[in-house]
Amino acid sequence: MSRTEFVVATAIILFVAFCLGWFANWLVHRFTRVAAGDVAELDRMSQELHEAEETRDQAITYLQQREAELTNQLNQTEAELRAAMDGLRDARHETEEMRRYIESVNQA
Repeated sequence: MSRTEFVVATAIILFVAFCLGWFANWLVHRFTRVAAGDVAELDRMSQELHEAEETRDQAITYLQQREAELTNQLNQTEAELRAAMDGLRDARHETEEMRRYIESVNQA
């Protein structure tokens, strides 16, 4: 094989390799290309996700407010209960004192 034949054979091999690489690249891009419908679907899904996150944030805010209201109401109710129990304890004590007084007056 002469030098010219070797150069031509090498050029042909490189050209064929280039063509095969270009064709493989074209095939890869052809099969991995995203369709317009898929892009629209992704846009719709991202919008729905955004709306769902906003709804979740609103729900969390509402629940935190509601929890604060209920905690406040519970604290008020507990304070009223303590006051009522103190009043009941005082009334029982007063009743017991009145009972002792009446017994002592009746015995005398």
